[in-house]
Amino acid sequence: MNKKNILVVFGTRPEVIKLAPVIIELKKHEKYNVIICNTEQQKELSNQTLEYFGLKADINLDCMRPNQSLGEVQSRILLGLEKVFSENNIDATIVQGDTMTVLTASLVSFYHKVPVFHVEAGLRSYDIYEPFPEEIMRQMTSRVAQLHFAPTEKNKKALLDEGIAEEKITVTGNTVIDALFCLSDEVIEKSAQFFKEKNININDKLVLVTAHRRENHGERIDRIIKAIYDLATKYSDHEFVIPVHPNPNVKNKIHSALEQVKNVHLLAPLDYPYLVYLMRNAKLILTDSGGIQEEAPTFGCPTLVMRYETERQEGIDAGVSTLVGADYDKIIQLSEEVLSKDKTLSRLTAQNPYGNGHSAELIEKLIREYFK
Repeated sequence: MNKKNILVVFGTRPEVIKLAPVIIELKKHEKYNVIICNTEQQKELSNQTLEYFGLKADINLDCMRPNQSLGEVQSRILLGLEKVFSENNIDATIVQGDTMTVLTASLVSFYHKVPVFHVEAGLRSYDIYEPFPEEIMRQMTSRVAQLHFAPTEKNKKALLDEGIAEEKITVTGNTVIDALFCLSDEVIEKSAQFFKEKNININDKLVLVTAHRRENHGERIDRIIKAIYDLATKYSDHEFVIPVHPNPNVKNKIHSALEQVKNVHLLAPLDYPYLVYLMRNAKLILTDSGGIQEEAPTFGCPTLVMRYETERQEGIDAGVSTLVGADYDKIIQLSEEVLSKDKTLSRLTAQNPYGNGHSAELIEKLIREYFK
């Protein structure tokens, strides 16, 4: 049998989470030789998350350096991937989302006339600086990709509107939902023990906060932090858990303002199962993350999105998340609407608009058909 060499490229934790179900599915089939390449945009986070899924990278590129510019990141990833392509006979490249790794892997594949399969294709905000630089990266990737795995009909329509041929696009749902169903009872128990050891009381008064996006640096993060401080002070019977992003633009400000607040718990970035455990138990989530917008509806948790634009509009339309930007007044008002009530009264009943947990199976089938 002539196996197809499939290069799966990622560099960040969200990419690992969303590509792991696809890798696991492809490995079930003898017709593929899966080559896992980690550019290590987020070195520790990505490798840690890979281990959780029982996976290991075949190639690590170690592309990150402290305080490097976007141009420097891109050039390092590009040169590293150029070597990968020159040393391997690649039949197709799979990328996910909108990171520098995605754009650069797509470009190098194009230079070598290797087809690109884009997981989570068609997300759009149509503002090139919100989110920055991701919006342009995903738009450019769409110009190169041969197969577009769109999470929703809205994403498919965006691609059609941009002139992508319909036969290249399939609505697959989002693989992030597949990943959620990989959690075993043993993993849940280990997660519970992790927070117990840190003296964090996981109950019906848990608030999860994540804030790291580049466009929220500067004055925006100041407003977000002030809102969190005031909420934690007013709702002192609630536990606020904040996994703090390592970027010093975020980390230093959060620690300076919040580390003395008794019911605020500042943690290092969390392993995937621990973050999922928090989402499963949270009364409210405040986030500027993309992935959490997709995952939280599975658990019925109200989510305030601290961004002014989102390419995940389906959650807004379905009423499972609300855009609040870095608007202090909005964050306070909408948070209080949830925190002032019992948790059972604020649970969401709408179905998750992003998928049903079988996306990876459909993606494998589409790849099989492509090679026929």
